[in-house]
Amino acid sequence: MAEPDAAAGENGAGGRAVRVGTRRSQLARIQTDSVVEMLRELYPDLRFEIVAMSTTGDKILDTALSKIGEKSLFTKELENALERNEVDLVVHSLKDLPTSLPPGFTIGAVCKRENPLDAVVFHPKNRGKTLSLLPEKSVIGTSSLRRAAQLKKKFPQLEFRDIRGNLNTRLKKLDEKEDFGAIILAAAGLKRMGWENRIGQLLSPEDCLYAVGQGALAVEVRAKDQEILNMVSALHDADTVLRCIAERAFMKRLEGGCSVPVAVNTVLKDGQLYLTGAVYSLDGSDSLKETMQTSVNYPQQNEDGPNDDVQHVGITAKNVPGQAQEAAENLGVELASLLLSKGAKHILSVARQLNDAR
Repeated sequence: MAEPDAAAGENGAGGRAVRVGTRRSQLARIQTDSVVEMLRELYPDLRFEIVAMSTTGDKILDTALSKIGEKSLFTKELENALERNEVDLVVHSLKDLPTSLPPGFTIGAVCKRENPLDAVVFHPKNRGKTLSLLPEKSVIGTSSLRRAAQLKKKFPQLEFRDIRGNLNTRLKKLDEKEDFGAIILAAAGLKRMGWENRIGQLLSPEDCLYAVGQGALAVEVRAKDQEILNMVSALHDADTVLRCIAERAFMKRLEGGCSVPVAVNTVLKDGQLYLTGAVYSLDGSDSLKETMQTSVNYPQQNEDGPNDDVQHVGITAKNVPGQAQEAAENLGVELASLLLSKGAKHILSVARQLNDAR
């Protein structure tokens, strides 16, 4: 049972409290606080109460995420609380949310994306270096098959090993032991924690394509809770929504998840959405990578009526042009279909089998 966080602070005198669910980790709390802060500015008369809880993914710390095989590792307990009406909305890292949500739930807001790139944090003895300058056989810590597959190919002289735990734990393992020469983390998480100064190298999309939804925060709500859905929809960032719809549609069509290396890069420029997507074997030796683009330059139309709450890969965004969302989703599906026609299914199924056997 989740306990309300008394330190969450009251805001505004009147109105019922809107209960916001979050994971207990420091990063999750920082992310949730930032969303609640935006909501407080928009709705000064509402009170917000933060309810923190532990998830399966927080509890299983000795197993690689890709081995646990549970798609909703960091979300299930939060969704249960949402279903039981114990909370009204939940803040997630979008990359933790599966591309198909359980019935009755929707992503009611995708906030403006933080830098989606991966970052290298070096052991103090390697400070000032880059991955290519590390001594041969240096061990790099990452729990992501996607990162390992891409970097193994690019830096064959380095070794890659799983590292689990929240950001604090991973940095502690890096700094206090000699096991790792460096670890790879999402730049967004480091920035939100105020640890930007630990970033020794940002990996460009040429070096390492990022995870679907990386760097974006999502607000999950009950699909039929119109009041809360309307309230959080003000947080949508249109560019981020369109980029993430394309990325999630790509992943969904490939049936990708934690247990296979799938990676993306999106750019929205002058009304054109560009999506680069790739699949990799576990060691990175086999890969497929393509880029496609589409126009998302559509006007907002008043689409009242039965299609009011259309979802695109789990996202409800009434304040983003419906045709643009459709175009973004089609782009993801088409790019995935192109990779499948070139043999992506074989690469991914071998990767899945090898991962299961590890």
